[in-house]
Amino acid sequence: MSTTRPYTASDRLIIERRDDIAVLTLNRPTHLNSFDPALHDDFPRIIAEIDDDPGVRALVLTGAGKAFCAGGNTDDFIRHANDFQSRRRAMRDARRLVDAMLGISVPVIAAVNGPAVGLGCTLATLCDMVFIADHTYLADPHVTVGLVAGDGSAITWPLFTSLLRAKEYLLTGERIHAARAVEFGLANHAVPSGDLLDRAIDFARKIAALPPQAVQDTKNVLNQHLRAAAVTSLGMGLAAESQSHDTTEYRAIADRFSRG
Repeated sequence: MSTTRPYTASDRLIIERRDDIAVLTLNRPTHLNSFDPALHDDFPRIIAEIDDDPGVRALVLTGAGKAFCAGGNTDDFIRHANDFQSRRRAMRDARRLVDAMLGISVPVIAAVNGPAVGLGCTLATLCDMVFIADHTYLADPHVTVGLVAGDGSAITWPLFTSLLRAKEYLLTGERIHAARAVEFGLANHAVPSGDLLDRAIDFARKIAALPPQAVQDTKNVLNQHLRAAAVTSLGMGLAAESQSHDTTEYRAIADRFSRG
């Protein structure tokens, strides 16, 4: 029997083992599981440790509390406007998260228990299977806060839905409710919230019962499409998003956030 490797401790991530299934929970519920610098540090490291654990055959990703993930940390808005090095780190962090999700061989099943917004929406759509609670939604509202949608959705969405649909929602920041997310190809199944985690875990068990090398390398072959899109567009997207922080529109919004 394979042994379970110890994982690095993190108060921002909860790891639960259910036989050969790992359940990873984003654990900043009072901040709607948004990514602060510490979570940006912890997440890629834990993802790599799970991928290196020979006892894990599938991973379920979800959020604590009422949100899946609200994206970036709004406390950083004014800092990114005024601190170039902080902004550079944020862009590197975004790149590491995308790379971590594209690089993990273990299949990842999202259980989107609440709003998945901005970077949270990117995180969900970088998973290999997406179960979404039928009351909630996806959204990438970068443009509504004066930012280019450069850190992921512009990479993933055109591959999952049409380019015209991606433009409609990325250029407006409008919400995509669960049933429509399934219709568009941005999620696989919309299910009642009370059944969400069980459905995701049941699917993870189905995957885990299959030969792991066949499953993992099939996933890796399929992810080549996403990797190619990331090579083509992610660097440009992050550069353009970084420049957004210098615009008068972004600074006005950052000032508004800082005043509460």
